[in-house]
Amino acid sequence: MGISEKKPAIDRITRRDFLKSSATAGLGVALAGTALGQSPSQAAPAAAKSADELRVAVIGCGAQGRVLIESMLRIPSVRIAAICDIWSYSRQYAGNYLKKYGHVANVYEDYRELLAAEKGLQAAVVATPDWVHAEQAGACLRAGLHVYCEKEMSNSLDKARSMVLAARETGKLLQIGHQRRSNPRYIHAINRLIREHSLLGRVTVAYAQWNRAKADLLGWPEKYVIDQATLDKYGYGSMTEFRNWRLFKKFGGGPMVDLGSHQIDLFSWVHGTPPKSVVASGGLDYYKNWEWYDNVMAIYEFETKEGTSRAFYQVQTTTQHGGFYETFMGENGSLVLSEIPQRGNWAMREPHAPEWNSLAKAGLLLSESVPIQKSTTKNVYVDVRVTAEAGRWPLPVELAKPAHQPHLENFFDAVRRGTPLNCPAEVAYESCVAVLKTNEAVKARRVMDFRPEQFKV
Repeated sequence: MGISEKKPAIDRITRRDFLKSSATAGLGVALAGTALGQSPSQAAPAAAKSADELRVAVIGCGAQGRVLIESMLRIPSVRIAAICDIWSYSRQYAGNYLKKYGHVANVYEDYRELLAAEKGLQAAVVATPDWVHAEQAGACLRAGLHVYCEKEMSNSLDKARSMVLAARETGKLLQIGHQRRSNPRYIHAINRLIREHSLLGRVTVAYAQWNRAKADLLGWPEKYVIDQATLDKYGYGSMTEFRNWRLFKKFGGGPMVDLGSHQIDLFSWVHGTPPKSVVASGGLDYYKNWEWYDNVMAIYEFETKEGTSRAFYQVQTTTQHGGFYETFMGENGSLVLSEIPQRGNWAMREPHAPEWNSLAKAGLLLSESVPIQKSTTKNVYVDVRVTAEAGRWPLPVELAKPAHQPHLENFFDAVRRGTPLNCPAEVAYESCVAVLKTNEAVKARRVMDFRPEQFKV
């Protein structure tokens, strides 16, 4: 199906199906909160007011905007005073959800009308498509608001650079939504275990992936079609483009940027430096109605004070095998992480490595699990002995909150009390450079070298 062709698949989506899937995608974290024993209102009663209450606007109330709204409802003294979205469905959905928890927000279609009309706002959360992040975040900063902006900063390095400059010029805070930077398990694993205690010794290899099952284009109920004049006003050629903006070059960066930026950011965090080169292979091999690559495999090279390290990353959109996780491998062991702890929440020690029992006694690791039994192969042609000497050492830190909540808490703490941001614009810009250049490497089919100054604004 081309961009401008008719959309027969859309007609098969009922309004009930759409509302069900949209609620699941946008506010599914609320169900996780219920499993944790708290609803959003129980976690942060909307009626409770305090001297440090922050009045916040949310610009972009689609799936990701609603995830952030759900997390904000759990944070004390955050009042969502205004919301904005160009789609009437998202405006109605978010507005009604907020009312349920006592937040009566003023509703706008155009963010410029919101900024002109609203008085007394302290901050804005921007969760719109990547291509308008710079415009909207910049306008909010110049209006005197601190800004939390979803990643990726932009699908353009020039626009991303303008965001860093706008934050500097206005003196306002700009946090970018790489939420793993505030996840206590990632902070513990990377800052304390890998960097402070050198658990792995020299890190020589890293691996990460984000694999997704195949999926159809997102649809919409005919009742909520945006008229063409409004689509044109905001830069979209069709509802297909608007609903599936991540797949089109004008609006996003494809799966490599949309998913990969989270994990490529971790490579730089662990190594303490951005990559010095990348080589990548990928293509538009499966989906005929996308513009961006549906798969990418990339190898990054890092030059650290200890020597060269390499990191492999892959994103696939036709298989969910293995899901998403990150692995860091060193001379003394490896560490597997994921936002879903079942996929990554442990370290594994090399037999020759220094002992880890002292770290377990200090509470930095949990005690070693039951080791896997030794086994040998009887294949005389291979003649390989497979030995698993040690089991897994689970990490002692869990996150009993929705994944984005700690990152938002860090942002609001920075606004109130001057707490350092965990992912300021300068840090996020480095990730933006790395992932956007990887798409270029796929196209060029050659090694792309980075210069250190490319990561600075």
